[in-house]
Amino acid sequence: MARIVLVAVIMGFTMILNGEGQLVENFYSSTCPNVESIVTQAVTTKFAQTITTGQATLRLFFHDCFVEGCDASVMISSPNGDAEKDASENLSLAGDGFDTVIKAKQAVEASCPGVVSCADILALATRDVIVLLGGPSFNVELGRRDGLISLASRVEGNLPKANFNLNQLIDMFSKHGLTQTDLIALSGAHTVGFSHCDQFANRLYSFSSTSPVDPTMDSNYAQDLMGECPQNADPSVVVALDPQTSFTFDNVYYQNLVSGKGLLSSDQVLFNDPASQATVIGFANNPGDFSGAFVTAMRKLGRVGVKIGNDGEIRRDCTQFN
Repeated sequence: MARIVLVAVIMGFTMILNGEGQLVENFYSSTCPNVESIVTQAVTTKFAQTITTGQATLRLFFHDCFVEGCDASVMISSPNGDAEKDASENLSLAGDGFDTVIKAKQAVEASCPGVVSCADILALATRDVIVLLGGPSFNVELGRRDGLISLASRVEGNLPKANFNLNQLIDMFSKHGLTQTDLIALSGAHTVGFSHCDQFANRLYSFSSTSPVDPTMDSNYAQDLMGECPQNADPSVVVALDPQTSFTFDNVYYQNLVSGKGLLSSDQVLFNDPASQATVIGFANNPGDFSGAFVTAMRKLGRVGVKIGNDGEIRRDCTQFN
């Protein structure tokens, strides 16, 4: 019996080290039972007001979880301009994502003051915008606490770049316990949203000494992009990541990759690399397979680097430490 207890303790400790077994879906059942409906209402209202709310909130969640873990550290504003959100990689995060979380937090505070973390509100809001965009619904595990560190200097090297190859992407995602399939599924979030021209201009104008245009890019698509993003384009110009259904969460992103219409190099490589091509084709042909894999990956992403128990805090204002 003692040996069984010891094994159970060791297994439990291992789960904690792996970041599992920490969050539960009904975490606020007694302290703020209506939190999900409150957040959903606030997010739905914001979504109806601003067309970029969905992709902005989804991207905010990814950027938050990959730096310091899912702890709302990306929400902090610093008077010195040295918080996580001030890093060059985060300057393109749209204000609508931040505003969505702030409005949802205000609504929750009115009902349950000092109870629900900004990290959990961001996780719930992300699920809600996915549904509003037409994507799959899923239960969100809760119990995160808000982080106490938010530094621009800690962002570099922790977010995937537009020119990453498959091995670089795998290395970065695996640090967070995410598999190659998780990586490909999460990349499907690029079925919505936009990118600035400088993130892919090299594929149009300076790919190699023998071919200025990336030869793996569909030639008609390349011509369209040159029209939207001439050389030395205005830095504010953005282009849809999915030119077909840019405001709908679907599997067309993968169909685009199969057709050579991935916008970023880090998108198109998922089809071009033989090691990941079969998964991309599978998701392109089977929307249900993509949705299932995406939900699995999102739940795993939501466990990355979470603070629980006495770690962190429950912020009163998502943009400021208490």
